[in-house]
Amino acid sequence: MSTQRTDSPRGSLAEHVPGFRGYLFELGYSVSAARKHLQLLADLSRWLEREGISADELATASTEGFFRRRRAQGRANLRTPRALDPLLAYLRALGMIEAPPRQVLTDPVEVFIDGYHGYLTGERRLVEGTARFYLHVARLFVSERRGGEGIDWASLRAVDVTGFTTRVCGVRGVSSARQVVSALRCLMRYLRLEGVTGLALDEAVLSVAGSNPSLPRGISSAAVRALLGSCDRRRPIGRRDYAILMLLCRLGLRGGEVVGLTLDDIDWRAGEIVVAGKGGRRDRLPLPVDVGAALVDYLRQDRPRAWGRAVFVRQFAPIRGLAGTGAIRSVLARACHRAGIPYANPHRLRHTLASEMLAAGVSLGDIGQVLGHRGSVVTATYAKVDLEALRMVARCWPEVAA
Repeated sequence: MSTQRTDSPRGSLAEHVPGFRGYLFELGYSVSAARKHLQLLADLSRWLEREGISADELATASTEGFFRRRRAQGRANLRTPRALDPLLAYLRALGMIEAPPRQVLTDPVEVFIDGYHGYLTGERRLVEGTARFYLHVARLFVSERRGGEGIDWASLRAVDVTGFTTRVCGVRGVSSARQVVSALRCLMRYLRLEGVTGLALDEAVLSVAGSNPSLPRGISSAAVRALLGSCDRRRPIGRRDYAILMLLCRLGLRGGEVVGLTLDDIDWRAGEIVVAGKGGRRDRLPLPVDVGAALVDYLRQDRPRAWGRAVFVRQFAPIRGLAGTGAIRSVLARACHRAGIPYANPHRLRHTLASEMLAAGVSLGDIGQVLGHRGSVVTATYAKVDLEALRMVARCWPEVAA
């Protein structure tokens, strides 16, 4: 193993050692981890010099030979090209190297899916999780239309749509089948919008028969208290997770809404928070005192000030915004395990809040506004929760004379 000092390498990357060191510390790397990456920079700089490769060619040059040599030397860490991600990100921020070129798609199915993805996230403004499911359904449908020279749209008829619906939905439950139907209708409208077909094939998508008789499932108030109490607020990660759980439990935010929350969305003077919901909606909600206090504790003590605008970031290097709703589900899963209760996803916490508000006499319209529902039909589901109120307005079943 080389004993050359990492703060004085030679080669085209030598001048970037001080800046890269500071960049690593901003990302939350420990002194030991930063030293390993600086040693990697030194080794790479010498290798580039021997190979006659300039630093600005690093983004496109193959470094497999460099890492093959590291593995042969018995290096215990940073042994694959992925180890260069922090260095490449730093050099891109300096403008030394360009972002990796966008992959050129040649497969007709993937070309279509790529355009459809842009429509879902750009025009429809679907969250990434929903868009991912819609793309899954679209890929299944389009793959069946693949022909020898591309995708066969010319012969697409209503019978093809209904046949696909019955095949895919036949093995699913009611809720899952309805999601497939919604995704398929969206795809059919997109095909007409793009001029692929002039037929209104969305009307050929069969509706799913059946209903879900169960009430919205929440968790008990005691379980909510146990969930919040499970966070060790003496530790940075405990304060962060507590603030996340408060947003889920007290405001009923969706996981994606928590991930997308930025520092600019919190109006401390007005005591309000702006939530970026489904379909590009931006709703202003009152910020309860206890939720605001949890956010202040995390922001003042634990969140790195120099990093971006996202409210919630990773606690370990590389420090960056949470990757997606999976991170929120992980926070919830750990809290449920500590509290000794079954796992409850963010939607169950929304149901819990709605049920508590309904029991306190809050109107369905106000509940829908807090939860960010686009229509009253979704909110009306919660009317089933208040069984006592329903019994008061229910008419008695007439007795049949013997």
